[in-house]
Amino acid sequence: MSQNLTVKDLLKSRGKTLDLKLVVGTAYLSREIVASVINRPGLAIAGHLEQFKSERIQIIGQGEHAFCIKNKAKDILENLDKMFAADDVPCVILTGGLKPPKFLRESAKKAKIPLLVTSMPTASFIRELTIFLDDKLAATAHLHGVLVNVYGLGVLIQGDSGVGKSECALELLKRGHILIADDVIEIKRRIGYILIGHSPRNISHYMEVRGLGIIDIELLFGIGATMDQSIVEMQVFLESVINLKNYDRTGLASDTVNILDVNIPSLRVPVTPGRNLAILIEVAALNQRLKNQGHSTAKKFNEDLIKKMKRKQS
Repeated sequence: MSQNLTVKDLLKSRGKTLDLKLVVGTAYLSREIVASVINRPGLAIAGHLEQFKSERIQIIGQGEHAFCIKNKAKDILENLDKMFAADDVPCVILTGGLKPPKFLRESAKKAKIPLLVTSMPTASFIRELTIFLDDKLAATAHLHGVLVNVYGLGVLIQGDSGVGKSECALELLKRGHILIADDVIEIKRRIGYILIGHSPRNISHYMEVRGLGIIDIELLFGIGATMDQSIVEMQVFLESVINLKNYDRTGLASDTVNILDVNIPSLRVPVTPGRNLAILIEVAALNQRLKNQGHSTAKKFNEDLIKKMKRKQS
């Protein structure tokens, strides 16, 4: 799921920051922006429309502008009309303080496409715009659980209802770790297939604990006990069990969970009387950091053991 974004929303949210000014198309600002990447339509302006990405915001920089000025206005207008014939062009933006040629204004007006200008250099504008679009249009999921930053690693704690997720998170907070979200976690997939988790605004820095009710983590533990967002790098699933025989004893098995088409390491932890879950999650986070650096203790132990067995056999 991703959010809807219109050209009007772009102007309202980033109009001043990006120095955007509307030239043509006040009545057409409801056009939707669906792609977080932009398009430089140099080839399309030259008449090569085979690979034209019409659904993207069209950026005209100095190169495209110079080509338009140097060639016959009639030919350029004809190519622009073909470009703008697509129904899904959100808008056209000229960068670097360039003045839109008359034929560009005419074509945009005819196609009912907003035409905007900015004084920002092309490269800087594209970078800032892409960051904004990536955040607004990112695929989003809402998950139930607790997100805690443990030793710099974003750990998503999930599990059976009433298994003690919030109590475990409270113990981690007492041990100096940081809460990002409790109960509902909003996760976005950002550029590079990175998962970013944060709390919905109305329940930020609050936690619900059975028997205690809703508590304010910032007031109880200090402002340093909460964080706005964190990369989600592993999942710990807490399970209420009686029999521990069905669980991996060596750590050689590696499970993953898929969130928004991104696989992250997953660990099933049995919950039984007397187990200190907070310490287990601390160790799991440290062990995952080692794995991220290419060091697997279980694999190394297994390899060393096989080597010793081969020596004895020989």
